[in-house]
Amino acid sequence: MFKAYKNLSPNTRLGVGVAVIAWGIAGLYISDKAEESFGFTPTEEDKAELRNLAPRITTVEKTKDQPR
Repeated sequence: MFKAYKNLSPNTRLGVGVAVIAWGIAGLYISDKAEESFGFTPTEEDKAELRNLAPRITTVEKTKDQPR
Protein backbone atom coordinates (compact mmCIF):
# COMPACT_ATOMS: atom_id res chain seq x y z
CA MET A 1 0.00 0.00 0.00
CA PHE A 2 2.87 2.39 0.77
CA LYS A 3 4.32 1.75 -2.68
CA ALA A 4 0.99 2.67 -4.30
CA TYR A 5 0.98 5.92 -2.32
CA LYS A 6 4.54 6.73 -3.37
CA ASN A 7 3.60 6.21 -7.04
CA LEU A 8 1.03 9.02 -6.89
CA SER A 9 1.94 12.45 -8.16
CA PRO A 10 2.93 15.02 -5.51
CA ASN A 11 -0.29 16.99 -5.98
CA THR A 12 -2.38 13.85 -5.54
CA ARG A 13 -0.42 12.89 -2.41
CA LEU A 14 -1.05 16.37 -1.02
CA GLY A 15 -4.76 15.97 -1.75
CA VAL A 16 -4.87 12.58 -0.05
CA GLY A 17 -3.06 13.98 3.00
CA VAL A 18 -5.41 16.94 3.28
CA ALA A 19 -8.41 14.62 2.87
CA VAL A 20 -7.19 12.34 5.68
CA ILE A 21 -6.65 15.30 8.01
CA ALA A 22 -10.10 16.72 7.14
CA TRP A 23 -11.66 13.28 7.76
CA GLY A 24 -10.02 13.13 11.20
CA ILE A 25 -11.13 16.63 12.17
CA ALA A 26 -14.68 15.92 11.02
CA GLY A 27 -14.68 12.68 13.01
CA LEU A 28 -13.58 14.46 16.17
CA TYR A 29 -16.31 17.07 15.77
CA ILE A 30 -19.09 14.67 14.79
CA SER A 31 -18.28 12.06 17.46
CA ASP A 32 -19.09 14.51 20.28
CA LYS A 33 -22.43 15.39 18.69
CA ALA A 34 -23.25 11.71 18.09
CA GLU A 35 -22.35 10.86 21.67
CA GLU A 36 -24.81 13.44 22.95
CA SER A 37 -27.61 12.42 20.59
CA PHE A 38 -27.32 8.69 21.42
CA GLY A 39 -27.17 9.34 25.16
CA PHE A 40 -23.63 8.07 25.73
CA THR A 41 -22.46 11.16 27.62
CA PRO A 42 -20.41 9.99 30.64
CA THR A 43 -21.71 10.75 34.11
CA GLU A 44 -19.59 12.14 36.93
CA GLU A 45 -19.58 8.64 38.45
CA ASP A 46 -18.10 7.22 35.21
CA LYS A 47 -15.44 9.91 35.17
CA ALA A 48 -14.52 9.24 38.82
CA GLU A 49 -14.25 5.49 38.15
CA LEU A 50 -11.97 6.16 35.20
CA ARG A 51 -9.76 8.43 37.32
CA ASN A 52 -9.44 5.63 39.91
CA LEU A 53 -8.27 3.19 37.21
CA ALA A 54 -5.57 5.52 35.90
CA PRO A 55 -2.03 4.77 37.13
CA ARG A 56 -0.54 7.11 39.67
CA ILE A 57 2.99 8.40 39.23
CA THR A 58 5.15 9.21 42.23
CA THR A 59 8.29 11.25 41.70
CA VAL A 60 11.37 10.72 43.82
CA GLU A 61 14.06 13.36 43.99
CA LYS A 62 17.59 12.13 43.47
CA THR A 63 20.39 13.50 45.62
CA LYS A 64 23.75 14.40 44.10
CA ASP A 65 25.82 11.99 46.20
CA GLN A 66 24.03 8.85 44.94
CA PRO A 67 25.97 6.75 42.42
CA ARG A 68 24.45 6.26 39.00
